[in-house]
Amino acid sequence: MTVPPAPGEGRPARDPGLQPERTSLAWRRTVLSLLVLDLLVFRAWLLAIEGRGAHGPGIVAVLGVCAAAAVLATAALATCARVRARELRHGTTGPPAVVMRVATASFALLGLATIAVVVLGR
Repeated sequence: MTVPPAPGEGRPARDPGLQPERTSLAWRRTVLSLLVLDLLVFRAWLLAIEGRGAHGPGIVAVLGVCAAAAVLATAALATCARVRARELRHGTTGPPAVVMRVATASFALLGLATIAVVVLGR
């Protein structure tokens, strides 16, 4: 019975193929789709400001906070995408844990802001 070599010992270098490019493109597509979501959140906020609906000043403020949260989340995700693309150009190692934590928190924040806009925008 043979024992497989430990990572980095006696193994040939991994051929990344097109995987880094596909990953980079996926991050870009995700950021573009989130920008569209941001625009929808802003639209709901602007419509509430203009008074096109039965929204009080409290709802307008909450929608403004949701719009700000959406912008912050998308900016953080765009930064994560940029960092990840830069890392993929230099190798095929996994993303740092902090990048994935920031991306996950940003997705959660953007999701909560979108749900709040949908619920409050009715």
